[in-house]
Amino acid sequence: MSALESRLIELVHSSPALMALLETARQLELASWCIGAGAVRSLVWDALHVYRQPTHYDDVDVVYHDADTSPQHEAEMLQRLIALKPSVRWEVTNQALVHHWFLTHQSQIVVPLDSLAAGIATWPEYATCVGVNLRADDTIGIIAPHGLDDLFAMRVRHNPARASAATYQQRVQSKRFAERWPQVTII
Repeated sequence: MSALESRLIELVHSSPALMALLETARQLELASWCIGAGAVRSLVWDALHVYRQPTHYDDVDVVYHDADTSPQHEAEMLQRLIALKPSVRWEVTNQALVHHWFLTHQSQIVVPLDSLAAGIATWPEYATCVGVNLRADDTIGIIAPHGLDDLFAMRVRHNPARASAATYQQRVQSKRFAERWPQVTII
């Protein structure tokens, strides 16, 4: 295990809020899942900025990969999470079905993803291509297909795998990375 992986696990364990979210998501009993993107990024960047008050999660992204389910499965998982913890704005995405979303909402044909890591690897910024999960034995799992360097270096770089440059620019502005975390470098 790398030093950055150890540090991320330490940060996750030190966050009662994220641990509670992971415990809730684990109750879905999905084979391949994580909470990723903003929840992990905010945790790390808040710690590196030595913020005493953690960033409020606008939403919590639970992503999973299950090629043997229907699109209704996502909705069922979302409803279960809402029933378990209604105060959280959950978002649930089955990475095995994301190619349907791209066709319907972006009129873009993309190759179906074959794993959770393959899905995470396509997220718009390398620093947010990270997910964590809580295993049955209470250990933390990390999925970081591009590694953790950008996340811990507080470096925001465009991942062109599926997000256009325009989408990246829009996200950088709407997420207010530089305003919220002044030590971040945006490339």
